[in-house]
Amino acid sequence: MKSFDFVQPRTVAEALAAWGPGAVWLGGGTSLIDLMKLGVAQPDVVIDLGRVAGMRSVDVQGDGAVRIGALVSNADLTRDAAFAARFPMVAEALLSGASGQLRNAATVAGNLMQHTRCAYFQDAGAACNRRDPGAGCDAQGGVGGGVAVLGASPACIAVNPSDFCVPLAALDAVVEVQGPEGGREIAMADFHLLPGDTPDRVTALAPGELIVALRLPAGADGFAGHSRYLKVRDRTSFAFATASAAAGLRMEHGRIAEARLALGAVAAKPWRVAEAEAVLIGQTPDADLFDRAATIAMAGAEPGDDLAWKIDLARKTAVRALCLAAAGTPARMPALPASVFAEPAGEKVHA
Repeated sequence: MKSFDFVQPRTVAEALAAWGPGAVWLGGGTSLIDLMKLGVAQPDVVIDLGRVAGMRSVDVQGDGAVRIGALVSNADLTRDAAFAARFPMVAEALLSGASGQLRNAATVAGNLMQHTRCAYFQDAGAACNRRDPGAGCDAQGGVGGGVAVLGASPACIAVNPSDFCVPLAALDAVVEVQGPEGGREIAMADFHLLPGDTPDRVTALAPGELIVALRLPAGADGFAGHSRYLKVRDRTSFAFATASAAAGLRMEHGRIAEARLALGAVAAKPWRVAEAEAVLIGQTPDADLFDRAATIAMAGAEPGDDLAWKIDLARKTAVRALCLAAAGTPARMPALPASVFAEPAGEKVHA
């Protein structure tokens, strides 16, 4: 591992003052430390945010919005019973994302910032435009199903690995940041970038900007009664998604009054298509309707190197997530959160 300076600011202002070229932010370290060990990340300065005050609370705002401090751990957020009751698909996504040990360390802002798990990105000896612009992309023609079928480019076919970000996108979350030019807000829909010709630019953050909080808007809890997160993976425990979907419905008199649908593991960002949601409005829920919506959501998907199966899997995952949401949020969290093997009613409590 390359030698680096280690800084521990106590305020956001001190953290911003410590930033410079070659610096990185350190939250829980569950992603960054691995990349440093692999030689993929080689920072000159590591700015540890663990002692920064004021970013570890979950607060209900005056208008009903919920503000989540950047350093709140994934585990603490899912253990917040009031939060889980209002945003069950967010809690289910977090519980499906990693082991308990990792959830204890990982932060919500770090979850947003985690890098792709593309094997070629993580191999310092492989060509990767995301890691080394202009080097090429060995993932093109490579092996494995963990590649993008939507929004990809010849420069990069990596996918965003986050479970947490998928329901955040569905619920119109907002990212609050502070930087050298002051504070601003970034809609979750705009936070992650598609690769285009600049795959090394993964998020909309400017150099030196720091996430200080996430915010779920007032009214986002209107889907609490009919929302689910579903994740298809190689193994049920501690694996990244091959396809995932967050689905939320607001029902009135047996019909869908409002709908949210976002897909994961199919692009470099959570994939949400307004037209797919619009086709559901005013309709009585059924599998055929959901298949039409899912087909619209996956419109334009390109199978690349024999990945037609992944497009079909993503569509079916979206359909099943919508069916589960229509059936109603379980009274208790399933023992296998977000798993296709979970009991839909959730009678078995997660340990």
